[in-house]
Amino acid sequence: MFVVNKLIKESDLHATIQQLDHQVEETNTDNFVPRSQLEGPINALGFLQKSVLFAELSKLAYLDRADAGQFACQIGLPEVRYYDRDGAQAYVLGNIHDVVVVCRGTEPDEWNDVKEDFDVKKSVSETVGWVHRGFKYEVDELWPRLEQALVSNGRTLWFTGHSLGGAMATICAGRCKLSVIRSNPRALFTYGAPRVGNKRYVNYVKLECYRWVNHNDIVPHLPPAWLGYRHSGLELYLSAKGQVRPVTGWKRSRDQVQGILRGLVQGRPESISDHLLDEYIKHLCHALRQSEAGRLRLKLPSDESDR
Repeated sequence: MFVVNKLIKESDLHATIQQLDHQVEETNTDNFVPRSQLEGPINALGFLQKSVLFAELSKLAYLDRADAGQFACQIGLPEVRYYDRDGAQAYVLGNIHDVVVVCRGTEPDEWNDVKEDFDVKKSVSETVGWVHRGFKYEVDELWPRLEQALVSNGRTLWFTGHSLGGAMATICAGRCKLSVIRSNPRALFTYGAPRVGNKRYVNYVKLECYRWVNHNDIVPHLPPAWLGYRHSGLELYLSAKGQVRPVTGWKRSRDQVQGILRGLVQGRPESISDHLLDEYIKHLCHALRQSEAGRLRLKLPSDESDR
């Protein structure tokens, strides 16, 4: 909680998450080799296979356009369209079976690029309730072009994103469900995504949504719940040891404290390092290998939309 409060006091939330995303982009991508290779519809994959796929596609959004296109083709999504509006970015990837919208938020040049007051950063949504104004602004910049690109789509449609991109994907998927677009979102997968709006907003549009949270990743705790923000969908938690576990209550608190202590010993704050998308991909790939070897049976938790 100290770290969360410190971040809120020192900088605008939107800029804070943007800066964390900038650290993700700076991680080495030279050795990035996607594990996922599509040979049919995404819907035919198991849940962990989908989770790895969408995490890798979210990673792809941090690459330059040439590399992103190369990796998308390697995965099996040769149709690559790129959209950029005032720094808010998205890829629309596809093949004969599926279309995937991968969102990525603005990258700031400096820590204090955005100076607006955190406490008032709420905006009336296009449906009911309210959303974070900065996240909504990112989507407002891109949505008209995305809607035009998707309006006649008849293939299975998916949304995904990491961090701020996850917030954008959440809002985009909700807009898609209510728009004139021919196909509804099949599912939404996010990684280290923040809360985007209040309870009325997140519960208004019913989507199949899966939120991966890696241990002490700080971003899913922002904006704070005490300001009225809530998450949507099902949370999937990666423990201190990188295991997929339904850890709740005091056991989860203990697991998080153990991670914090280990981070202090190693001189690396887990609230930041756990946010890196590479960490999500590493742990999800490990879980998938365990599952394929018969050592892991994943049971999805119940809906936790009010968290």
